[in-house]
Amino acid sequence: MKEKFSPKKKAVALQYKEKKHRAPVMIAKGYGSIAEKIIEIAKKHGLHIHEDADMVEVLSRLDIGQEIPEYLYKAIAEILAFVYKLNKQYH
Repeated sequence: MKEKFSPKKKAVALQYKEKKHRAPVMIAKGYGSIAEKIIEIAKKHGLHIHEDADMVEVLSRLDIGQEIPEYLYKAIAEILAFVYKLNKQYH
C-alpha cells in the first residue's frame, strides 16, 4: 500500500517593534519539527498564530532578520490589525 503524501508543516515568525522596525521582520522559519517548535513557542507565549499556507510559502523565502518586502505590507497589515483588535477584546 502506497503512503499518502503529506507535505511537511511549515512555519514562520514575524516580529514588529514600531520604534525599532520599519516593517515586520522575519525572526524564525522552519519545516517539520522546527515548524512545530516555532508554533509550540508561540502558543506558550500566547502569541497569535495565523494559518495561511500561501503566506507562509512566500514568507519562508525571506532570510532571518530580513524585513518583509513592500508588496506584502497590505497582507501583513491586515493580519496585524486583526491581532490588535483581538488583543483589545481580551485585555
